[in-house]
Amino acid sequence: RMPIDWIHGLAGGALIGLAASLMRHGTGLTAGISGISYSLLLPGDGSRAWRALFIGALALGGVLAAALTGGFERVDAAELGGPGLLAVAGLIVGVGTALGNGCTSGHGVCGISRLSPRSLAATAVFMGIGVATATLLRPWIVAP
Repeated sequence: RMPIDWIHGLAGGALIGLAASLMRHGTGLTAGISGISYSLLLPGDGSRAWRALFIGALALGGVLAAALTGGFERVDAAELGGPGLLAVAGLIVGVGTALGNGCTSGHGVCGISRLSPRSLAATAVFMGIGVATATLLRPWIVAP
């Protein structure tokens, strides 16, 4: 790894904030990935083109970042519990974003920047649950 990895996180965070701000001020819409993905798959207002472009640009950004920094870190699905567990985890995340009316990008980035009480509460809950889960599962996940 490069000794300046913290710069990547700082630059990535700044770009996420800039993109979310540009989208909000330019279109009035929130850059919440779960809402964009849901509306792309099950559109109600006929606005699929920009949603597909947005999701495609996210993927392209990942490819570009990998090209500039030396490639993707390869992870075997078996190391993460196998494809079945990954599918179940994805389903749980999808249900959670539906129940919470948004995801980490919608609430954590866009909602907090607007000082939305619902987003502040949602972010506190999912961050707290994430910390608790990581703490409780650490003995089984991390090798000694």
